[in-house]
Amino acid sequence: MLYGLYDVLYTVGAVFPDMTTGEPGQELLDVRIVAADAEPFRCIGGVLVEPHAAIADVERVDVAIVCDMYTPIDSPPIGRYPREVDWLRRVHAGGALVASVCTGSLMLAEAGLLDGREAGSHWAYRDLFRRYYPRVRMTEESILNLTGEPEGIITAGGVTAWQDLALHLIVRLCGPTEAIRTSKVHLLASHADGQRPFSAVTRLPQTNDAVIGACQAWFAVNYATANPVTAMVEQSGLQPRTFGRRFRAATGSLPMEYVHSVRIEEARRIIETDATPLDEVGYQVGYEDPTFFRRLFKRTTGLSPAAYRRKMAGIVSAA
Repeated sequence: MLYGLYDVLYTVGAVFPDMTTGEPGQELLDVRIVAADAEPFRCIGGVLVEPHAAIADVERVDVAIVCDMYTPIDSPPIGRYPREVDWLRRVHAGGALVASVCTGSLMLAEAGLLDGREAGSHWAYRDLFRRYYPRVRMTEESILNLTGEPEGIITAGGVTAWQDLALHLIVRLCGPTEAIRTSKVHLLASHADGQRPFSAVTRLPQTNDAVIGACQAWFAVNYATANPVTAMVEQSGLQPRTFGRRFRAATGSLPMEYVHSVRIEEARRIIETDATPLDEVGYQVGYEDPTFFRRLFKRTTGLSPAAYRRKMAGIVSAA
């Protein structure tokens, strides 16, 4: 992602004229890769990164972009990057637009730049944001969250959302004509459907409450059971109100919200992998009312079951 973003921004103004007239144009953006130190290093996957400069040598920028970073979905980067966090605060205070892609938003959260704001990030980190950065309103469905742009903050969702961010920045810095030309050079397009069609239920093992964890394990294989919340309450041996309170404390969701999320996730898996009629899919995961199933599916994924099947089929056929 780092080099994809770098390549696109570096070529703005230069490559389109070369491809259409044979004469290179002028590079319109001064793009540099910076890190805590200027020494080369290898990131996840062993990819070599050779920074142009250390952050200590860069006092002012117009735009700073934090690329995605690898971190487990239950491990925030608290205290791990003090120099980078301080630099982000400093350049933002100096007037820079600070943007992030995917998990790069965690660095902005660490810097306190997202406190009290909406922010986009990868859907898999929604629970981490809720637990460790409760002052951030993470919008897991958004590809590009621009609500903080007037205050110098833009956050993009999943990894490939860097393309949407790049085009937005090119429009802002160089104008719409250059953005269109760059999109033609690199075959870039927006993620018009957002993140919701791609999101999935994150099922971290629940270890804080053994009773609730046992109920989750039971429901994972009995998701089509009628009245599943009542069944889990009976299994737990708890009073209904106590069960609901402990379930939410352990999972971050109300019991029925959790039921719907797991069922819709199973429905997605079925739709993705075989040609089962869509109403039958709903029945298989526990919904007897096809209309309710379709409505809930669209509310969760942003697409109707039929549209979702077409989208996933397109991905498979392109492979």
